Amino acid sequence: MADLSRYVGLQLTELLTRYGPVAVIWFDAVAPLEEFDGRRFSRLIHELQPETLVNNRLGVGGDFDTPEQHNPKGVPTNKVAGDNVKVINNTVAGVVPKAEDFRPWETCQVITERNWFYHKDEHNFKSVKELIQMLADVASKGGNLLLDVGPGPDGTIRPEFVERLHGMGAWLKVNGDAIYGTTYGPLQNLSFGRSTRNGKTVYLHVFDWPADGKLQVEGLAGHVASVKLLAGGQRLAYHQKGDKLEIDTPRQAPDEKDTVLAVETR
Repeated sequence: MADLSRYVGLQLTELLTRYGPVAVIWFDAVAPLEEFDGRRFSRLIHELQPETLVNNRLGVGGDFDTPEQHNPKGVPTNKVAGDNVKVINNTVAGVVPKAEDFRPWETCQVITERNWFYHKDEHNFKSVKELIQMLADVASKGGNLLLDVGPGPDGTIRPEFVERLHGMGAWLKVNGDAIYGTTYGPLQNLSFGRSTRNGKTVYLHVFDWPADGKLQVEGLAGHVASVKLLAGGQRLAYHQKGDKLEIDTPRQAPDEKDTVLAVETR
């Protein structure tokens, strides 16, 4: 372990002194953690490049969390962060934290059922709908989605992955404003989907479309100035009373994967 520790220290020093600014050092599994001096490496990294972010897999808290194959139940906060790599599981569903309490995080997910690598006999894949809703869930809690693609032996990406990535790209082309540049949404307990926010715009990601043409939203603070479908810009009628908002929607969901409504507030 001493030789490994020395080797890692030399590698980190080279990476952080010979190649310019480094934004992130992302450690994968390092075991056994009790024998691996993660604090020393964390200090070394921040001494050489103070602005470099380090994930939480050194056995110390790190600058951001990296759950694997799952999303947290709620928005991660620094109040529950610590040395435990799985501390993100302690988040509380439905709670909207103060900005200063937010804990940066990103989830590591696969398109297949379980494999990170290429497996010729793997035939179970998440659907485009599942992946888009996974992305919306991550964004609604302020996270980043690391989506794995295991290339084949010749470096090619199998067609099942290509189809799903293109499907996500097509959705993002018209709904990207509800993901890019947003933060966790002000509504964390929606029964029909998720929410994200960018400034005064709240994006409602509707997974379960209302059959009666009435979308009920509770807990939205502030006066609503307008509501529209993000894809196409069609304005929708709405009625607001206190923190309760009722939106008149088309009878059929414009996008069964995730229809996004942009709610402008004042």
